[in-house]
Formats: sequence, structure tokens, C-alpha cells
Amino acid sequence: MPPRSPLPARHGLSAAWLRTPDSDRSRADAWSTMGDWLRHRLPEHVDVAQMLAARRFVDEGGRAVRAEDPYAPHRFVWFHRDLRDEPVVTAPIRVLHRDDRLVVVDKPAFLSSIPRGRHVLQSVVVRLRDELGLPELSPLHRLDRVTSGLLMLATEQRWRGPYQTLFEHRAVDKTYWALAPLREDLELPVVVRNHIRKERGSWQAEVVPGAAVNAETRIELESQVDGRGVYRLTPRTGRTHQLRVHLHGLGIPIVDDPLYPVVRDVEVDDFSRPLQLLAGEVAFTDPVDGSARRFRSARRLPLVAGD
Repeated sequence: MPPRSPLPARHGLSAAWLRTPDSDRSRADAWSTMGDWLRHRLPEHVDVAQMLAARRFVDEGGRAVRAEDPYAPHRFVWFHRDLRDEPVVTAPIRVLHRDDRLVVVDKPAFLSSIPRGRHVLQSVVVRLRDELGLPELSPLHRLDRVTSGLLMLATEQRWRGPYQTLFEHRAVDKTYWALAPLREDLELPVVVRNHIRKERGSWQAEVVPGAAVNAETRIELESQVDGRGVYRLTPRTGRTHQLRVHLHGLGIPIVDDPLYPVVRDVEVDDFSRPLQLLAGEVAFTDPVDGSARRFRSARRLPLVAGD
């Protein structure tokens, strides 16, 4: 691990860091200066010369790294990455609860939980680290970018372990609601149990027949609205796309799902059709003080654009 960063967070993001290799003369001879090594180490699209001129690389003491500085092994360098422009998700992040250990938010659709890929500034973690002044804020579980509803976050790294353990041990009762077609011939409630696998690089997850069960969801029809069903979903496991795959498998794919039954080509700035899936409720016993905790989303189905 590197020493403490000499650069403060920017836009809620910590500075990136690099370290020159340990002493190895056969490699070190190729880099006479730190500028040479940085140009070798960073991708071609990074304008290292411009960043060096702008004094954007700093060493452990916060001193700007110059292009002509002699190369040295085992040396740390920090810098802030350039961020691409991102379509702004204007729907609000509603903070439902905040205390010394936990923040619980009601996430809108199209906002990523964590910074990744094309969605960095437009993520819950980055926006709230800045808005709430919590530089160590981090999510305790996963919520797809297109899914709305409850997301729990730890205020500091020291609280991550106790609360993440709850999810690992399936000690959090989670309830979702989904808007999907009605099927008169479908007997409900039903418990779907199968094996779901999602390969890296594939948009869709798939059910693997005959494989050991790793995904389980109880599905109930709770009400009807505009000729569609409002389904209450109680997952016992948390596989990627589990709820979406299970409803699709029953012939009732969730309304406005961009992946199931078929992958739709949706522009990154098209926020007009939110997935009608809501992470609606969580309940658990607090691992720190033993209190009963229960949180419920303020959103309701059908979800509308911009909410």
C-alpha cells in the first residue's frame, strides 16, 4: 500500500497513484528520468508532457515531479485523472437516513452506485462524498445502475466490515417491487431456484440447467396497475441480474428492461424509460449496537423519468 496521498480528493475521488519498480538495473537503465518512466507507464492517450508542465504529478512530500527528475526505484507518484464529460442525471438522490456509521439513500435509475467505466462523476459515491463531506463513503452492497431504490453506505472504512458481513451472511431482509406483465396461467406465489451465470463481457446473464442452485427468489403478485402486475420480490441470494432473469424466465420480463428479453441499444443520455424495478425495503439487526433497523423507499411504481 502507498503512503497517505499528498493530494486531496477531487470531485469526491481520491488521487490515483503509481510506483516505480523496485531496484532492477536491467529495467531501470531504460528510464533515465521520471518523465521517461511516466511516458512508458501511462497509456498513449494520456498527455504526460502536458501534465508534467502543469505540475500535476507530485511525490510523497507533495512536491511536483519534473520531467527531468532522475529516475529512482520504489518511488510513489500521485495525480488526478482527467474525467470525460458525462450526461448529468438530474433525478435526486434522496438521503433517507444518516448517522455516524450509515447513510441510506433512495437512488434514482440511471445513476451508478460506484464510479466505473463511463459513469464516474455521475455515481452515488462520488456525488455524495462531495455533497455530504464524507471522503470515505462506500457502498455496502450492489445496485445496478438502472435499478432504483435503497442503497446502504458506510460513512467510514472502519464500519464497512461489520455491515458487509450482514450481506455476506444473508442477514439482511431485502424486498423489491417490479412492474411486469400479467399471466393468468401463472400460479403465484412461486419460488424460483436455479443457477445463474454471467460471463465477463456479456450483457446478459444466463440460466445454467442442471447446475447447483445459486439463485433463489420468491415472487408474489401484490396488485395491478394499468393492466400490469406489481410483483413483490424477495430474493434469498444476490446474483447479478437475478430478479430480471427470474421474471424473464417466467415469461413476465420487467417493464422497460433494456437487457431482457432482448438487448436494446439505449443511448447513455437517454433517461426516458426507467427500469420498473425498485429496491423497496431492507431490514436487519445492527451488528454494532444490536438495534432493529428498517428502511423503505419513498418511490413507488410505476417509476417516472426524472424522479
